Amino acid sequence: MARCDESEPRRTLGPGALVRLAHRLGRQAASGVLTLGDPAGDRPDVLVLRRGAAVCGDGEPARRALRTRLARAAAEPAITARFEGGITAYPPGALHQIPLAGWARSHLEAQLDGALADALVRELSHARLSLRPELAPAADDEADRRMLAALAEPRRLDQIWSLARTPRFRLLAFLHFLRGIGALAIAAAAPRPLARPADPRRVAAMQLLGVDEASDRDSVKRAYRRLARALHPDLQPGADAARLRTLERRFAEVTAAYELLA
Repeated sequence: MARCDESEPRRTLGPGALVRLAHRLGRQAASGVLTLGDPAGDRPDVLVLRRGAAVCGDGEPARRALRTRLARAAAEPAITARFEGGITAYPPGALHQIPLAGWARSHLEAQLDGALADALVRELSHARLSLRPELAPAADDEADRRMLAALAEPRRLDQIWSLARTPRFRLLAFLHFLRGIGALAIAAAAPRPLARPADPRRVAAMQLLGVDEASDRDSVKRAYRRLARALHPDLQPGADAARLRTLERRFAEVTAAYELLA
């Protein structure tokens, strides 16, 4: 991508906006100076960017410290930010870089836990999801490519999962990241047509066999066989005449219910 040399006025960012700004600067391979600060404070945090990455000193402690600075700034409810483009020099001792687009993804995906994953499923399961092409991230691996391809047109969450062939938690983490950078388009699903009135005979048959509309053919067959073993007169040699007549009647009812549903 072309280097971003544009400068921006200082502005106050709300929750989540710094991560979106960092991802945009990383995606645009921006070089310059990003100044962050408390709206009421006078001690700004200055980051030098080079081709979409924040530069830092040598060694893992320096990289970890820079990630901590970014995470702390992203957690602020409000923070001022100004990007001045066109500055390409390294600060003294800065030998390493942290790509901002990659940091934004890892920061957002690390937020996902079990509770957030469940909330995300509840929120998105009744929507149609797609990717905003102008904000699409680069694919890191084949799983990313499948997930991005599945989002090429509006689809339900279960359809995306089927096409992506990716573990549930990874897909949800990726969707959380896309939403965090504004790349996920969420549209309300079309209303489902009204269900036809239930057939009373089928309802009675399902109640008799102990199955429901979601049961497949094998489930219906297993339910019938279980009842047939309990009700077949030939399997009750010790039953008296009255009991045998009851068994015959109930076995006939169960068999008729199975034939209707199968």
